[in-house]
Amino acid sequence: MHKLYPLFRPLFFAVDPEAAHHVVLRGLDGVAALGLAQLATPHLPASPVRVMGIEFPNRVGLAAGLDKNAAHLRGLATLGFGFLEAGTVTPRPQPGNPKPRMFRLKQAEALINRLGFNNDGVDRFVDNVARSRYQGVLGINIGRNFDTPNERAAGDYVACMRKVYACASYITVNVSSPNTKGLRDLQDEEAFGALLGHLKTEEVTLAEQHGRRVPLVVKIAPDLDAAAVDSIARLLVRYRIDGVIATNTTIERERVRGERHADEPGGLSGKPLHEKSTAVIRALARALDGALPIIGAGGIFSGADACEKIDAGATLVQLYTGIIYRGPALVAECVKASAALRR
Repeated sequence: MHKLYPLFRPLFFAVDPEAAHHVVLRGLDGVAALGLAQLATPHLPASPVRVMGIEFPNRVGLAAGLDKNAAHLRGLATLGFGFLEAGTVTPRPQPGNPKPRMFRLKQAEALINRLGFNNDGVDRFVDNVARSRYQGVLGINIGRNFDTPNERAAGDYVACMRKVYACASYITVNVSSPNTKGLRDLQDEEAFGALLGHLKTEEVTLAEQHGRRVPLVVKIAPDLDAAAVDSIARLLVRYRIDGVIATNTTIERERVRGERHADEPGGLSGKPLHEKSTAVIRALARALDGALPIIGAGGIFSGADACEKIDAGATLVQLYTGIIYRGPALVAECVKASAALRR
């Protein structure tokens, strides 16, 4: 897969992005089932790191969104990731936004998506995890259903937490997707504090029931001003949240103006997001002062990009759009580059 992807990429890019996405994942599942993907996995340096009480084999993970239903964990596990994050999953199944809803901006090496938390619901998700027999570090990204108002959003997040708690290494609370109407309003100070309070109360109950504590992580947007980042950092510390992912996709289009599809609504990811997400990581690192770890995501297309996120203050990093443009070789490159860092 690592060497063949550049040969097949023109074929994948000739069809609808969402359709290509499903074809590639099904193909990866197939070669993994035959044992061929495992044979092709490159030898990677041992570079374990302990974060949030979890032993990660390396610093490089898969971001949420690529495997929304945890249906492809077996195949994705062969690519060399130190951890996988699946979802976003909601309590009830939902189809997401109307198609087409994913667009390539090839010149900018970017994607715009407005998928809208399309998923099969949390019960199917948990069944998929069990069937996969995946033994690695698994983050599970949870959200609210599109028709749940924000004043009742905590109920959706709690419902998901209860269902996924037993099979999650950590749980990520997604309040930053731009593709569910009003969701980002949950990042406002009052709403954010109230939500975190509900989640931490539930976490205590679940930890007692299951005899272990699953770390709680929050994923934030890149489009926050300095005051909002500081406010979020204070609340993360106050409510003893275990980690923060910076960042989700952006609604800004400054770096892709004039490109085909640039005006499509949705979240922009890929190279144009790199500097913006790194700036949020730096601001968070200053505000948090080591109180909790940062997972850096957004525009990582090389080992150097991954190291830049770590230098800015991230402890772990996640990939998504870079894999679509670079292929699985990007994972190995980032693992090797991050392993060479002393931090």
